[in-house]
Amino acid sequence: MKTLDTPSRFAGRRVLVRSDLNVPMDGTTISDTGRIVASAPTLRALAEAGAKVIVMAHLGRPKGKRDESLSLAPVVPALAEAVGRDVAFAADTVGEDAQAKVAQLEDGQILLLENLRFNPGETSKDDDERRAFAEQLAALADAFVSDGFGVVHRKQASVYDIATMLPSYGGRLVTSEVEVCDRLLHDPARPYVVVLGGSKVSDKLGVIASLLERADTLVIGGGMVFTFLAAQGHGVGASLLEEDQIDTVKKYLSDADERGVEIVLPTDIVMAESFAADAEHWVRPVAELETTPAGDRALGLDIGPDSAQEYARRIAAARTVFWNGPMGVFEFPAFAAGTKAVAQALTDEHGGVADGRLTVVGGGDSASAVRNLGFADEQFGHISTGGGASLEYLEGKTLPGLAVLDS
Repeated sequence: MKTLDTPSRFAGRRVLVRSDLNVPMDGTTISDTGRIVASAPTLRALAEAGAKVIVMAHLGRPKGKRDESLSLAPVVPALAEAVGRDVAFAADTVGEDAQAKVAQLEDGQILLLENLRFNPGETSKDDDERRAFAEQLAALADAFVSDGFGVVHRKQASVYDIATMLPSYGGRLVTSEVEVCDRLLHDPARPYVVVLGGSKVSDKLGVIASLLERADTLVIGGGMVFTFLAAQGHGVGASLLEEDQIDTVKKYLSDADERGVEIVLPTDIVMAESFAADAEHWVRPVAELETTPAGDRALGLDIGPDSAQEYARRIAAARTVFWNGPMGVFEFPAFAAGTKAVAQALTDEHGGVADGRLTVVGGGDSASAVRNLGFADEQFGHISTGGGASLEYLEGKTLPGLAVLDS
């Protein structure tokens, strides 16, 4: 992969940068600016080198039609603050406004195009339609920099096709993400502990199978834990359960035992009478999850305090930790303790990146959780911007947006 090692080569040239600015929004308010901040170093380096920087990104899933609630316009002030200079905005992607504003760009200036996914060609499964949109984007610039790690696992016009049309480079964010993933995949310091959470086992089938060949310990939490507990014969009440995955999980447990990989499951669960922030809740051992006033109607919304303490102990003793997926419904304060305990165990205060130790927060809900719970990015070895991309990389899959940069 050619990288952005000498930004000065782009002085006076128009450079299209594919960033990942798909940030969580509450109306027009950004609730987590992590991806914007992570995108800034590449944009700043190019602008400071005198490039004419054209940023393209998406927000949400507008399905090829304009949706004002998913406009990138509210992102402009936050991006300007992160980069440290003004950012102009085009009201379309390849239309009259974009073309006019690109033509007016001076050296060192930055322009953000409107949401790429307002155009059906961006995500089309039809190669010709996707390529036609990529050609329109490519006509705006002299070079392409891929810096949206969160989308490199997608074969989309602004990620894949455009890289076949312009001189193409990996940006600083993509480069750093790949370096970290390579360490996790090929050269982890041991003990290597993987912490997996989130709602469904089915979302992580490939990565679990891959990590059973690489990790020393898998620590399981979140909604997916109830399929593991059911596979061991426990009742789980009304908790999230994928019955069609129970046999798969049983095989994981068997394979782990044969390989000498430990799968750590919770010993206690915070059970609640309903899925609500103010729901009545109780802590129960895993053998007694239905012994609450709500009986078999109770559902698990977090790992219990004993489990949180044990998970933290396992993490603190590891040399490499990869974490993807919260331990519970962290958005509700009453059910955030498990996720907070995992995050705390990963921080610098408990060893973070000291003495060669690497702790990686694998993007998505995990990244949002650590920030929403009051942790700073600097407390962790690395916070990924791409949950899905990270998982697919660790599965050993070929990611189209990276493979095309090597071709």
